[in-house]
Amino acid sequence: MGRTSQAQAQPNYERESELKAFDATKTGVKGLVESGITRVPRIFIHPQNGLHNKPNSLNTELKFPLIDLNDVAEDPIRRKEAVDEIREASETWGFFQVINHGIPGPILGEMLEGVRRFFEEDDEEKKKWYTRDSNTRFVYNSNFDLYSSPAANWRDTVYCQVAPHPPTPQQLPTVCRDIVVEYTQQVLRLGKSLFEMLSEALGLKANHLEEMKCGDGLALLLHYYPVCPEPELTMGTTQHADSDFLTVLLNDQVNGLQVLYQNQWVDVPHISGSLVVNIGDLLQARQACIK
Repeated sequence: MGRTSQAQAQPNYERESELKAFDATKTGVKGLVESGITRVPRIFIHPQNGLHNKPNSLNTELKFPLIDLNDVAEDPIRRKEAVDEIREASETWGFFQVINHGIPGPILGEMLEGVRRFFEEDDEEKKKWYTRDSNTRFVYNSNFDLYSSPAANWRDTVYCQVAPHPPTPQQLPTVCRDIVVEYTQQVLRLGKSLFEMLSEALGLKANHLEEMKCGDGLALLLHYYPVCPEPELTMGTTQHADSDFLTVLLNDQVNGLQVLYQNQWVDVPHISGSLVVNIGDLLQARQACIK
């Protein structure tokens, strides 16, 4: 018989003690996998009604918005087309995928490799960065809400605030320092362009959202999803909304990202070199106020 989410009700299950023991290792989910576990610890087991919400056949007919940003800065006709596409995708999906966005493929690839290098670094070196102090510039841990969520997610994460005040070199690990700095600069440039087109999509002057300081701050979230021995019992990321202005997501070739559209879960296709853009809660609120 398979295990279920009733683990919390089992006798002698002291969830807080198990959470603290896991946290104290400072090696995260990756450390669990490397220890040789063959079963998912109880702290990661999710309610079954939230795990198997499979998409129905209609999902295969839905086309996730893909927007080509080639020549949008030089060609007024192409820019208007892109602005119209962004308006439509933002209003209907709240998401879209962009290609020819200006960030070179080698930089995207090196950013993904930099993330892997950090998470796959020697444990003793990586432990130096493990913390739950949100005031630290480079915060590495597993599950920021570990002690408050009903079940932990099967992932490890880094949070790093990189703008408007960039970290010093000493505040970043050497294995990903250079690419974090370069990628930050590239994403800030792309963000400026996206905010300009979103402003135009709202019928405003191009610099409207920029003048509202929507693009001043930038935080990097780096997620690492180790192989799971019982994937049917847990999740890498649970359903959520992003409470920012805009999220720009760089994903690797492993499928699994889904968005909720018309009350259905829709797979986001992997397109090499693309980025996924999510209209965050703060921008949606400002759009509502502008309208």
